[in-house]
Amino acid sequence: MSSTPATRPRVVVIGAGIVGCSLADELTARGWTDVTVLEQGPLPAPGGSTSHAPGLVFQTSPSRTLTAFARYTVEKFSSLTVDGVSCFDQVGGLELATTPERLADLHRRAGYAASWGVRGEIVSTDRCKELWPLLDRSAVLGGFHTPDDGLARALLAARAQMERATERGARFLDRHTVTGIEKADGRVTGVVTDRGTFPADHVVSAAGFWGPVIGRMAGVDVPLQPLAHQYARTRPLPELAGAASEASKPILRFQDRDLYFREHHDRIGIGSYAHRPLPVDPFGILPYDEARANGMEMPSSYPFTEEDWTPSWDDCRRLLPALRDTEIEEGFNGVFSFTPDGMPLLGESRQLRGFWLAEAVWVTHSAGVAKAVAEWMVDGRASIDLHECDLARFEDAQRSPSYVRERGSQQFVEVYDILHPLQPMERPRPLRVSPFHARQQQLGARFLEGGGWERPHWYEANAPLVDTLGPLPERDAWSARYWSPIAAAEARATREKVALYDMTPLRRLEVTGPGALAFLQRMTTNNLRKKPGAVTYTLLLDETGGVRSDLTVARLAPDRFQVGANSPADLDWLLRHAPQDVHLRDITSGTCCIGVWGPLARDLVQPLTRDDFSHEGFGYFRAKETYLGHVPVTAMRLSYVGELGWELYTTADLGLRLWDTLWKAGRRHGVIAAGRSAFNSLRLEKGYRAWGTDMTDEHDPYEAGVGFAVRMDKDGFVGQEALQGRAAQEPARRLTPLLLDDPSAVVLGKEPVYVDGAPAGYVTSASYGYTLGRCVAYAWLPALATGTGVHIDYFGEKIPATVAEEPLFDPKMNRIRR
Repeated sequence: MSSTPATRPRVVVIGAGIVGCSLADELTARGWTDVTVLEQGPLPAPGGSTSHAPGLVFQTSPSRTLTAFARYTVEKFSSLTVDGVSCFDQVGGLELATTPERLADLHRRAGYAASWGVRGEIVSTDRCKELWPLLDRSAVLGGFHTPDDGLARALLAARAQMERATERGARFLDRHTVTGIEKADGRVTGVVTDRGTFPADHVVSAAGFWGPVIGRMAGVDVPLQPLAHQYARTRPLPELAGAASEASKPILRFQDRDLYFREHHDRIGIGSYAHRPLPVDPFGILPYDEARANGMEMPSSYPFTEEDWTPSWDDCRRLLPALRDTEIEEGFNGVFSFTPDGMPLLGESRQLRGFWLAEAVWVTHSAGVAKAVAEWMVDGRASIDLHECDLARFEDAQRSPSYVRERGSQQFVEVYDILHPLQPMERPRPLRVSPFHARQQQLGARFLEGGGWERPHWYEANAPLVDTLGPLPERDAWSARYWSPIAAAEARATREKVALYDMTPLRRLEVTGPGALAFLQRMTTNNLRKKPGAVTYTLLLDETGGVRSDLTVARLAPDRFQVGANSPADLDWLLRHAPQDVHLRDITSGTCCIGVWGPLARDLVQPLTRDDFSHEGFGYFRAKETYLGHVPVTAMRLSYVGELGWELYTTADLGLRLWDTLWKAGRRHGVIAAGRSAFNSLRLEKGYRAWGTDMTDEHDPYEAGVGFAVRMDKDGFVGQEALQGRAAQEPARRLTPLLLDDPSAVVLGKEPVYVDGAPAGYVTSASYGYTLGRCVAYAWLPALATGTGVHIDYFGEKIPATVAEEPLFDPKMNRIRR
């Protein structure tokens, strides 16, 4: 997107750390050259986290987005020099395993690397010793070597980008303390400092751990918790004497003891996450000059706490015997930022248009984040999926200061922990519960957590049903975590009888007003111009045709709709575009939902109501407001598990009565309560997509297999122009169903998929299909013919799988439409 001087937006970036400097460089490279970067400290080392960052860049992450950020950061910093010195030292990375559990986890991390396009390999103990001669060989079982990782010289990289941006017209002003944000009519208009006011069309807070302070000035919530993290340097080591370079060995991780290491010429730098969380109040962090006056080197550098360091120093000496003859020469507790889920905070505030966040970003991801935010600002969207980082992603219950502090502190603790993909947070729980919670507890529900909700994964009350099953495949220890054979019994009961599923965490929006229909028609892909009582599966797209979300929209009255959505960002997106005559509200917390599914669902529900629930009287994808017993409900004939049934909605105060009514009526039919584990298995057998996991705005509807929800003959919807002609084209990639060949094999998601021996894609969702007797995996792959053989890498083992034709179960929809 080009801009002329007359139309060039005025941008003020708050913070000249690595993120602010990277963003100024990326914006000016795209033609937005009227950029002012304000910094309260001195340049080029203003005293934030960038000024003390040790610079280790390990690219591989369970998050594809974070890995993409890190890859770009390595690429960009490797191309930058200052006074002949490179801004990135590609010494490689080495992660060590000293336990069998960690070695297995390194195989999993090697899988992530292959999935996301990072070079890496599992290496032997001898190779680890070769790469790091100071290691005690007897302590190491193996490692994960990533040759393209290394050390970012953060201050040099900031300076290099500052100089490039300045050449294009940007200006960097240090010693300017922000004291206020000016706004008018819901838009930002300027930034007030102790040295004057700077008009702005866009303001970006890249203030690091000061983000909440800037956010408060703008009236924008910034759920970020600064924490102190210990870093120390040893005295010179004889073994490193005469080092010709700053570092020659790979950056080193010893995750089993929450430690990392790097060279500083003839010294070793050591960072520790092993100590207790040390949260810091962002409103109490001193300005630069005040911090210096109080004897601190910089605002982000707190005094070293010896008592926290002692256990880690013992661990260091055991791993690196050369450290037994030296001591720590200097150390500090450096402050940096954590969010409740460990991801950055990016995007524009809806409450204050033109006010952007680029917060909770580590040096590792800095240039990648800056590129994405610059694309978002200039082009209207980033080139990669950012839903994990969207500032609108948190529920209201996840934004309290207590929650942010507790979860941010836990994220610090878990930085190097081996975390299962289903592992729930431990506290604060329970936070959000459905009206059925007490009954679920009575049935022995095993709860996991999502979005603050307690979500039953299976019910111990169904354990006797396991005896009626045939033999189930044995599971390895990893896939057996957060799983029970009870899930198989619950899936079978759903297929053969009837089950109740708590669908309360499903997000529900109410859209009303005289312009509601026209608004939803414009925002979504399918045709909603139907009589009241119709339910429609549809998509939210961005302007490029990427799938922002998928929705179910029920037209309950001419100007009243109930929308089943995915995340808080869906409501945020719709509110940004809603005209004056449309009203939107999130009704999730005040309502609840039970899915009644199975071949006996009609036998259970029909006696409870005078309305006709026959197939002729209540067709598929229809809605009806009725009563079940004493309970008013909105019934929608939908099924996410591939069986006959209804989603039944009522208000939260009547939820328990609804559960009890259905439970009592269902006893004669063998009703059970079933959990998310069975639910996920059943939905994958039908090929139903999960937005955010199976598809994002990086994918168009035809690639994702949801093109049936697009009506190109409809007048004017967001993304329509971008989709012109795509339906007739063969997609180069597809969301592809795979069946594992071995009936006993299981994968879980994010594993690399190999075609002809080379990585070609990755698994999105996977679960054992109990009806099919095979594990089902969906993966993004090049377009492949049905029957093509592939391999999925699971902890280093290549598991054969075959491209299947979907839907895998009940392709004629006979079970749902009866």
